[in-house]
This record gives sequence, C-alpha cells and structure tokens, in this order.
Amino acid sequence: MAATDGERNHDTGKLEFSLDVPFPSSREAAIALNSLSPDREPRKGGISKQLTVTDSTLSVRWSADEARILRVSVNSFMDHLTLVMETMEMFGPPVTQ
Repeated sequence: MAATDGERNHDTGKLEFSLDVPFPSSREAAIALNSLSPDREPRKGGISKQLTVTDSTLSVRWSADEARILRVSVNSFMDHLTLVMETMEMFGPPVTQ
C-alpha cells in the first residue's frame, strides 16, 4: 500500500505532494525508478518532481504552483507507475545479475 501526503509549503507558497510506494525488493524499486525517471514534466515551469529509492521504497515528491498542474502530473505519473508495476508482475521477479 502506498503512503501519500499533501500540503502547501507556507515558506514558498507552493503545493507539495509526496508518494511512497513499497516494492517487494530493492531491485524492483530500482527498476521502477529507472523506468519512470526519464519522464520529464512537459511544462518548463510551475512544477518539479523528484524520485528516489530507499531500500525497497520508491519515493516521489512534487512541488507545484497550481493545484491543476499538480493534479495532471500526479495522474500521469500514476498511469505510468501502474504500467510499470503490471509489466513487472507479468514478467515475474527480476533476475539477479
């Protein structure tokens, strides 16, 4: 189950949202990170996204100027995350190298 958190940063005035997604292994979390990292935000400004992996948890942090931009980015990311997870499930656990 993923953990989420959303709030407005009173220092910057930006909306912030975070998502922590646990995976069965650190290898699977790293695969998800590598699969999702190349997707940059289509807008040059107004939003930023940071992805990190700690142990077997993929963490994503957004910061946006507007709720609409944040919502679109999170929804798009969730669609991509679903595809990555379904693909990993279909092909089974990763082979250790």
